[in-house]
Amino acid sequence: MKTGRTIRPLNAAIAAGQTSCAAVVEAALLRAKDPCGEGRWTFRALREDALADARAQDRFRAGGVASSPLAGLPVSIKDNIDLTGDVTAGGSKLLEDAPPARSDAAATTRLRAAGAVIVGRTNMSELAFSGIGYNRFFGTPANPWDRATRRIPGGSSSGAAISVTDGMAVVAIGTDTGGSVRIPAALTGLAGFKPTQARVPRDGVLPLSTLLDCVGPLAWNVADCALVDGILAGDSAPLPRADGALRLCTADDFMLERADETVHTAYAEARRILLHEGAGIAPLPPGAFDEMTAYVRRGSFSGAQAWARFGELIRARPEDIDARIAERISRGATITQADLDANARERARMMERFERAMNSFDALIAPTVPIVAPKIADMENDEHFRQANALILRNPMVANLLDAPSLTIPCHVPGTAPVGLMLVGPRMSDRRLLALGLQLERQLAAR
Repeated sequence: MKTGRTIRPLNAAIAAGQTSCAAVVEAALLRAKDPCGEGRWTFRALREDALADARAQDRFRAGGVASSPLAGLPVSIKDNIDLTGDVTAGGSKLLEDAPPARSDAAATTRLRAAGAVIVGRTNMSELAFSGIGYNRFFGTPANPWDRATRRIPGGSSSGAAISVTDGMAVVAIGTDTGGSVRIPAALTGLAGFKPTQARVPRDGVLPLSTLLDCVGPLAWNVADCALVDGILAGDSAPLPRADGALRLCTADDFMLERADETVHTAYAEARRILLHEGAGIAPLPPGAFDEMTAYVRRGSFSGAQAWARFGELIRARPEDIDARIAERISRGATITQADLDANARERARMMERFERAMNSFDALIAPTVPIVAPKIADMENDEHFRQANALILRNPMVANLLDAPSLTIPCHVPGTAPVGLMLVGPRMSDRRLLALGLQLERQLAAR
């Protein structure tokens, strides 16, 4: 956790006159423009008026009228979220000639009202349809854990994660349809939060799946995610207290399958620490997520809706999309209404079973992603890409199908490969889950 780049100490430094909003934003922009850095692959566009916005926020702060602790601090926005006057291209050449957005997305409007300085639009997996973060046309920013061998950042909010890890933003806003906030957060050592869908409006967000899309933050710590979630959701209430022994459940028969040794070790140590701190940890009955196998085999909601939305463009301009992304979206053409109806029935069954089980628990815990970040170069191989993508998406996708709030926090030893611990709570328990995340974050860091 980089405390010097988080919201609370930055506010303290600004209040003490040790820095200013303009200085913080200017430093972020300089990092983004550094020719030796990752900015060229992290951002699709930078906002040249960001520094003027920061100076305006300094004047507001001097007059004692800062609208929130986020006021004047640099925030990045994923390339599938509308900013007035910008093309919302979704990281894809297919949409580069789309008309500019005529208004801000609802999320962008709320961030601006809180005084956030939007520094730019971040790169992403094409059309948000991959958990790898690889982008054939606009480049792939490297994971800060291992720049020497250049490993993937995770996706689809790839640039969002690197904008935070490399100090180009204090907080990033991403979208999460099957893990696209939590995957890059987990693989790069950040916190990331996916809300219950209805809490944060999606107006002005390029859809992937209207059933599953969510908007959420990536940041260095849970406190910053909680602050930004409150802004995005229009919920100014403080987090509830999370006192007492935690009641946690697991689904390791599903979530640990094919996990690598590094993830196994970090997850086992996290469990040991939580047990030592007094948490109760019990497994859910076997098969809690058995429906997932048939769901993937029939084809996803995302695949069907992406084909309906982008299929004609892909047919007309196949040279303007990565063939692996086109292949995945094109599967949507074979998904029948009977498949979608079966998916809906089984989803409802899984949601009901999970909500019933959560009467006895505070949250489910699991590895966010069962493997550490593979090398970008390995993703040039089609089969390696397919296998890694399926495995990386598997665990976080469960929370989207449950429409459950889900948080990832780092659980690795600093200096080693990043591993995320995922928490999943019952629907609409978002603020309670964030409070639990603060508690677990403290317990894991205390080691």
